[in-house]
Amino acid sequence: MGEAMDDIASRFEQVVARIKALPADGPAQPSNELKLKLYGLFRQARDGDVHGAKPGLFDMVGKFKYEAWSRHQGMTRDEAMRQYVATAEHFACEHGVKI
Repeated sequence: MGEAMDDIASRFEQVVARIKALPADGPAQPSNELKLKLYGLFRQARDGDVHGAKPGLFDMVGKFKYEAWSRHQGMTRDEAMRQYVATAEHFACEHGVKI
């Protein structure tokens, strides 16, 4: 793994931890759309291309998450990390949150 990859992987882990640590009742709340985008990028970065059976009609949350992940099919893990960080940083900047 090269130095640039180490840098983005380190930054990715840092941003993931800070996004997860945002207070559930805090003033800066990502929209459901943003949460799904971040989820999809997170799974692509961690697990690669979507796999497993698509959840059924009655598992709406599972279905939305699966679809969010599948939107990034074919994206490299490195690029998914970069996009996750950029998306989270944009959200933080708009809401005055330090990540």
